[in-house]
Amino acid sequence: MRPSSTALAPPGDHYENFPVASWLCPASLRPAVAALYWFARTADDIADEGDAPAEQRLADLAAFRADLLALAHRSPVSDRWPQVFGPLAAAMERHRLPLAPFTDLLSAFEQDVVRTREGAGYADRADLLDYCRRSANPVGRLMLHLYGVHDAQAVAESDCVCTALQLINFWQDLGVDLRRGRRYLPEADLRAHGLDPAAPASWRAHPNARRLVADEVAWARATMRQGLAIPHRVPGRAGWELRAVVQGGLRILDKIEAQGFDTFSRRPTLSARDAPVLLWRVLRMGQSAR
Repeated sequence: MRPSSTALAPPGDHYENFPVASWLCPASLRPAVAALYWFARTADDIADEGDAPAEQRLADLAAFRADLLALAHRSPVSDRWPQVFGPLAAAMERHRLPLAPFTDLLSAFEQDVVRTREGAGYADRADLLDYCRRSANPVGRLMLHLYGVHDAQAVAESDCVCTALQLINFWQDLGVDLRRGRRYLPEADLRAHGLDPAAPASWRAHPNARRLVADEVAWARATMRQGLAIPHRVPGRAGWELRAVVQGGLRILDKIEAQGFDTFSRRPTLSARDAPVLLWRVLRMGQSAR
């Protein structure tokens, strides 16, 4: 799970581009941003890294959740993750961070473990959007909270961008995720294009596979467009960073299209060659929401 996911991280980078200590992030917020990073990164690693069986991953996530709830209620926490809950305690105290986004993230991590163990996918787009609501949107909401942006329109736009980035990550990583037992293509969409949801090994060779991915790319792009005004609501340099993240996600969609919508066999990525295009788009986006 990669909440890319996150509002301020390009898709598919496993939190590596989360804006920890970024020069675009005000110094006063860097400790809190770092605390959010380590919370999400550690929980993601529990759910996704190493060779532990699913039962152990779920037990560890339950213990992680118990420490979060203890922290929120000012009770003692265990000594298993001091690098997470020490800084997070300070951030929650100083910035009055809400609890719900953290528990939503954990529920998404737990869902990933359970569905991977069961070989289960997502019934339809609504089912997948519910996952994105918990796996991607919470970090965007927490970042808005840190920047003092609370109005409903801004939150809705942030949710659109976060969800779009998560969807982009899914369509970028189709081949990678399938090899790991992760199925994010909605079963209703698979059936609509004649693919068998129960036979993922057959998807890549199906004559309608690329048309299916093209439809999913269009969905992600339309979702992103619904949130294009949010960078204008985030103050200072962070607004420019968010413009770059939005345009980076859209650029990935361009690359998926350029390779014929085949991400079953090759994962598109950004490189230094994309920098001039991204810079031009970010500057253009700085003039007005597109």
